[in-house]
Amino acid sequence: MSLKLGYGTNGLTDLRLDDALGLLADLGYDGVGLTLDHMHLDPLAPDLGARAATVARRLDALGLSVAVETGARYVLDPRAKHGPSLLDADPQARAQRAGLLVTAVRVAADLGAVVVHGFSGPLPAGMAPARGWHLLQDALEPVLHAAHQAGVVLAIEPEPGHLVGTLADFHQLRDRLGDPPGLRLTLDIGHCQCLEPDPPQRCVAAAAPWLAHVQIEDMRRGVHEHLPFGDGEIDFPPVLDALDACGYQGLVVVELPRHSHAGPALAAASLEFLRTARPAHTARTTAGAAAGAGAGVAPAGRSEEGGRRW
Repeated sequence: MSLKLGYGTNGLTDLRLDDALGLLADLGYDGVGLTLDHMHLDPLAPDLGARAATVARRLDALGLSVAVETGARYVLDPRAKHGPSLLDADPQARAQRAGLLVTAVRVAADLGAVVVHGFSGPLPAGMAPARGWHLLQDALEPVLHAAHQAGVVLAIEPEPGHLVGTLADFHQLRDRLGDPPGLRLTLDIGHCQCLEPDPPQRCVAAAAPWLAHVQIEDMRRGVHEHLPFGDGEIDFPPVLDALDACGYQGLVVVELPRHSHAGPALAAASLEFLRTARPAHTARTTAGAAAGAGAGVAPAGRSEEGGRRW
């Protein structure tokens, strides 16, 4: 089996979306993690439907798979990073975040994606955990309904510092919701290194039955900072082997949201790193990577934060 490699547009925010997609295809990526945000595909824009149709055609022409991500920092609130959340004490604010996820589901369906990424948000100060879990369950119900109607899965990401911060928390959410088939997992490999008790490759094996989306970058133990490959502590060949062994078929998306200033160079270097770490088991040819940006490669068939110490 070949792993399908992608790169997140949240690490290419200095490029127009059309240029970013062209760059990734030219480098030889199989897909893209497309973050809905004002500079690329704005989920609040009145022409979102038409714009999504244009992006869908571009993805098809380039042979890129896509996963829809929702981690834009200020897309809903220009003053609060990642706000409001699904745990906000204000019901209208919670509904805003749930509404964004429903919009993301519709965009995913328009783009031909099968997965939408989401996260819980941190527990607000003074809120009891039991209250937070109740609010989260309630907020996710309409999202899961929309995802079911659209044939899309919602893949929740355990995020350091959030109510759903670990794999154990994801399973608690799954159990509380009655294990709905449309609820799946986004596994960030760096987060496993950061705070999970097991090494990343064991996290992959344990998460395999629920795995729908993978984000990958380097990281150090106890420090939530997304790093270019080689700048952290992760041993990547066992991680890639574990993804292959469990039969994972989604995208493995490089996640470097604080490195857009060097986005094109890091996109090229990241693909080369992953192919070198596991040269016989990535989907596009090594020749495509050697061609580099702008040279073009034959398209593959379409298939489907910083520095916080704790």
